[in-house]
Amino acid sequence: YSVSKNGVAAVVSDCARQKIRPERAHLAAHKEVLKRLMQDGTVLPIAFGMIADDVGEVRRMLFRNQRRFQEQIDRVAGNVEMGLRVTWDVPNIFEYCIDRHAELRAARDRLMGNQHEVRQDDKLELGQLFDRLLNEDRAAHCQTLAEALGPCCTELKSAPARSLNEVVNLNCLVARDDQKRFEDAVFQAAGQFDNNYAFDLNGPWAPHNFVEMELKLNGRT
Repeated sequence: YSVSKNGVAAVVSDCARQKIRPERAHLAAHKEVLKRLMQDGTVLPIAFGMIADDVGEVRRMLFRNQRRFQEQIDRVAGNVEMGLRVTWDVPNIFEYCIDRHAELRAARDRLMGNQHEVRQDDKLELGQLFDRLLNEDRAAHCQTLAEALGPCCTELKSAPARSLNEVVNLNCLVARDDQKRFEDAVFQAAGQFDNNYAFDLNGPWAPHNFVEMELKLNGRT
C-alpha cells in the first residue's frame, strides 16, 4: 500500500522484523513490485531491506526529502534502465591479450627466455603491463559503444569491470518509447565486434543506477 505526503508517495508493506535477509524469494518479490509500479508511472527504487518503525516515520522521510525526490523524479520520468554487459568469450584472457598486443608478447618472451631464475619484480612488471593493456582495450570498446548508443539514451553510465573477462558494463537510461531503437542500436554495434565477444542486454528495469539519494530511517542508511 502507499503512504503519501505532499504529493510524493512511498509504496510499503508491513513487516514484523527489524531486518530482512536478502533471500531469493524476498528479492524476487521486491523486483516484482517495482516491475508492476513501472507500468503505471515513474518509480524511484529504494534499496532492498529499508525498514521504518511506523507509517509516521515514512511520512517524515517523505517530507524531509520532498524536493530531492521531485528532482530525481523529473530526471528519470518517462525512462527505464537498460543494462549492457560485454565480455571476452575466450578460454584464456591472458593468451588472448598476448595474441593482440605485440608489446605484451615481447615482454612475455623475454621473461620466458631468461636463462636465470625469474624474479618476482619481472612477474609483477608483466602483470602490470597486462592490466594496463586490458584496461586500455576496455576504455576503447566503451567509447565505441557509448558513441553508438548515446543518441538512443537519455544518460549513459559505465560501471567498473566485475571480472577479468568483462569488457564493458553499461547502464543506460532510455526513454520508454525508444526501447526498440536502443535495442536495434545495440545489435548494430555488436556487429563491430568479432566472435570473441559476448553481448548480454537486459532490462527494462527501474532506474537504480540513475537515482542519486541517500536515505536514512531510524538512523540507518
